[in-house]
Amino acid sequence: MDATVLDRLRQAMRGEVVAPGDIGYDEARSVYNAMVDRRPSAVARCVDVGDVRAVLSLARDTGAELTVRGGGHSGPGLGVADGAVALDLSPMRWVRVDPEARTAQVGGGSRLGDLDHAAHTFGLGLPSGINSTTGVSGLTLGGGHGHLTRTFGLTVDSLLSADVVLADGSFVTASEDEHPDLFWALRGGGGNFGVVTAFTFRLHPVDTVTVGLTAWPVDRASDVLRWYREFLPSAPEELNGFYAAMAVPPGPPFPEEMYGRTVAAVVWCWAGEQEGDRLERLLASVNDPAPPDFHFTAPMPLPDLQSMFDDLLPAGLQWYWRGDFFDSISDGAVEVHQRFGADLPSGLSTMHLYPIDGAAHRVGADDTAWAYRDAVWSGVIAGIDPDPANAEALRRWCVDYWEALHPHSMGGGYVNFIGENEGTERVRATYRSHYDRLAEVKRAYDPENLFHRNQNIRPAAA
Repeated sequence: MDATVLDRLRQAMRGEVVAPGDIGYDEARSVYNAMVDRRPSAVARCVDVGDVRAVLSLARDTGAELTVRGGGHSGPGLGVADGAVALDLSPMRWVRVDPEARTAQVGGGSRLGDLDHAAHTFGLGLPSGINSTTGVSGLTLGGGHGHLTRTFGLTVDSLLSADVVLADGSFVTASEDEHPDLFWALRGGGGNFGVVTAFTFRLHPVDTVTVGLTAWPVDRASDVLRWYREFLPSAPEELNGFYAAMAVPPGPPFPEEMYGRTVAAVVWCWAGEQEGDRLERLLASVNDPAPPDFHFTAPMPLPDLQSMFDDLLPAGLQWYWRGDFFDSISDGAVEVHQRFGADLPSGLSTMHLYPIDGAAHRVGADDTAWAYRDAVWSGVIAGIDPDPANAEALRRWCVDYWEALHPHSMGGGYVNFIGENEGTERVRATYRSHYDRLAEVKRAYDPENLFHRNQNIRPAAA
């Protein structure tokens, strides 16, 4: 970036602007996925709405490429690009809970762990993801699913309003009553419409949950999946459980003789009444597909569950992922999962099937931009390893797995699980018939497509 332009940006902001050659530049440009190694012309670390407006003004006036980063968890690293100005929301990391109203206001740079901590002290929680380090902003704008989806719905189903700085620099609050078209689009349409500086969520009464983990021999994955596809959709909505093909990590609660063993597993979360042995009675049928190698349940504070995988998956690993939605787990899909799940390319690589039925199905198909209210599972295939030398092997396994599985899917996938360079048609498939409406909202709020470094929805033609 030209030194004069850089100086102008620094003078316009309260927050720090970090450019190539500055101390801390490499840290400022880094994202969660170490497979992404890009060099923005500047990282503008916004501390308030005024800073956000200053960055957008510079981008409009100079024609500079713009990216927006919240928690930095984007799989394809959409928060940074070579030569672009990275609008970094990470300093806007705050949460204010109103325990009487059961609401939370959350800064655009906050992470799930920040919200979990602030809400838990009041016995409240939000349906969100499965890692406390995930950014609230990216997860929410994509829709948001995780441990509590069957019980309380998608993250966007609990969104009450959003403060947004638009492409022209104007500031609005979007809700059911104000800018309802924008509010509709923000609930699943990604970062296409503006910079969300704060969210207001409805919280739910949830404190301690019962966590379970059942692991079967991987050669019985087909039997497990046939049992799982019938068992979970018919279970009470208080029971959540995602299926995983995974290698057993070293450490508790697993016995040492299982370390490194590839298994077919389900991670359970019971969010209902904690008295008695309800979960164990519900899970009595885990022996039906095959005797499990391991079965464990224990009560746990919700924030502990949300952070359970943080140490296993720290920032700085190589990641490559792809995903799809499924309304069933067909016999053909079962065969694909059996074949690829038994042949993981690394000890951290995995495939997850997240249930997205239950409460998520009680929201109307057209009520939000999320276009797959009829989906029952959201699948993701993730190749993960610390060694950059293994990046191509991770990518090849993931793509081969996805290409074999995709014919058994509903055709589109969770926008936050779309990988890099999957193309416009994948974005269209994600939004189905909602795409054209989203394109109209895009034209109204970002007609020049300033926010295009994302899974982009292009403005509708005038």
